[in-house]
Amino acid sequence: MENESEQTVMLGDVAVTRVTEWQGPYAPVRGLFPEVPAESWRDNRSWLEPAHWDPDSDQAVVALQTWVLRSEGRTVLIDTGVGNGRERPGSPFFHHRQGDFLGRLARGGVDPLEVDVVVNTHLHADHVGWNTRAVDGQWTPAFPNAQYLIPAADDFHFGPDNGYGAGLREDDRLVYEDSVAPVHRAGQVVLWDGAHRIDEHLTLEGAPGHTPGSSVLRLRSGGERAVFVGDLLHSPVQILHPACSSCLCLDGSRAAASRLRILGRAADERELVVPAHFGGGGAVEVRRDGGRFTLGEWAVFDGGR
Repeated sequence: MENESEQTVMLGDVAVTRVTEWQGPYAPVRGLFPEVPAESWRDNRSWLEPAHWDPDSDQAVVALQTWVLRSEGRTVLIDTGVGNGRERPGSPFFHHRQGDFLGRLARGGVDPLEVDVVVNTHLHADHVGWNTRAVDGQWTPAFPNAQYLIPAADDFHFGPDNGYGAGLREDDRLVYEDSVAPVHRAGQVVLWDGAHRIDEHLTLEGAPGHTPGSSVLRLRSGGERAVFVGDLLHSPVQILHPACSSCLCLDGSRAAASRLRILGRAADERELVVPAHFGGGGAVEVRRDGGRFTLGEWAVFDGGR
């Protein structure tokens, strides 16, 4: 399932555009979310299908997408997808992928030369791939005038100083070498820890667990609030079961603690929750219901079904 939609909405003075690289069934929900009760998928089928769950295959439906923010005259990208022509032997969906992501950015009004900031919420393969592109057989920054904001904890964990992800997966070394190291060599990386203010409207803060440096970006402008949560959530069913982490989280209990904290604040402060991988509307309000969280209204972003 491909999505050709690029739609822009205003959150205060910040324009937000969603650019989708790919969308479709990704993995069986039992394996991806082993702690989520099976009945939760069936009981919520009316709204999970088809944007978030394919009941015929029992697979989670996810989107690979970049959020483009235009704030204070600058263009900010949140995460950069999978990229083309990558060696990802451990990830069949990402291995040797070819797509028209830069064309989709262009249709969203984004010139790579005019991108000012690239935010990598963390350093997994599907969040850093278009950091670079191949030029004459060499990986070079895809956004040559941009500052790349990378969590220091992830740069250490996935970089050579910690043996490329502590030597857990060959893909981690490949991801770092083709998508992170080249922007380091170009002098375009800013490592941050704890919190980092991009401008008056945008602030990064840590939300560790999925990876050691997993982060979220908070938007506050003109009374509007949103939080771009990266992989804190992979499916909206986790809003109903926030203690349940995905099998992709390196530290599931720490990820759950970050998820509870961020969702609680989003509910209390009316922040629109914008995950990296939700299909459908792409972003949703979160409400408290006693000691539980429930879903509120979905945003107006086109799901590209």
